[in-house]
Amino acid sequence: MERDEAIHQYYSQDHDESRRLTRSGQGRLEFERTQAIVRAATPRPARILDIGGGPGTHAAALAEAGYDVVLVDVVEALVEEASAHGSFEALVGDARSLAFDDASFDAVLMAGPLYHLHTRADRLLALREAARVCRPGGAVHAAAIPRLVAFADMTTFPEFFREFAGQLMTMMLDGTPPVLEGTFPAGHFHTADELESEMTEAGLVDVEVVGLEGPNGLAMEFIEVGGEEYAAAKHLAEAWAGRREIANMSSHLFGTGRV
Repeated sequence: MERDEAIHQYYSQDHDESRRLTRSGQGRLEFERTQAIVRAATPRPARILDIGGGPGTHAAALAEAGYDVVLVDVVEALVEEASAHGSFEALVGDARSLAFDDASFDAVLMAGPLYHLHTRADRLLALREAARVCRPGGAVHAAAIPRLVAFADMTTFPEFFREFAGQLMTMMLDGTPPVLEGTFPAGHFHTADELESEMTEAGLVDVEVVGLEGPNGLAMEFIEVGGEEYAAAKHLAEAWAGRREIANMSSHLFGTGRV
């Protein structure tokens, strides 16, 4: 319950999620790569469920491209913001218990919930729900944050590292993040192998896990890049997407499996 309250507090008051995918080169690359993978896996016309879709950045882009989109998020304030787009349906709901019939979508995008679910049992429940509401042969996409984000904390916020070194090392070893008031309410951080394992255990087949931003994602969060620099970073992210050791250095992991 404390973690649930922290999630609502963070996304309702402490953080502007609507700017996250546009405020930096990293966010832009995350957005563009996610959209490209989802659209390539499921051509139009198609019905897509966006679980944990927040303010609707991905849902709006997919709807504009001609997809029939339904967004679900646990945070009421984000659902209200998403509803303002007017181009898709936005509902309050929990990834672990979806109020949809079996096989009622052609594809499912889950870019958020796995970050916040602490136990493997809850993450498997969310993935199984995503698979349940997706038609046979349809694609389920799931994003995760790699454990090496702890290294980013160590290098960019040395004072934070000195204070919480033990907890950050634990995070790198088993994915359990420090629970700190006012910070990102993380539940778990993955490795690429772990994300593949969870998606496979949830019943998905042909699972492929890639890194969205490649090893340059962190730099683009702090250093403004454009033009040739951004194009080079995007080229490397795409070229090295399937290399596990490099995927784990990305800012986000992205798994795709079939029902």
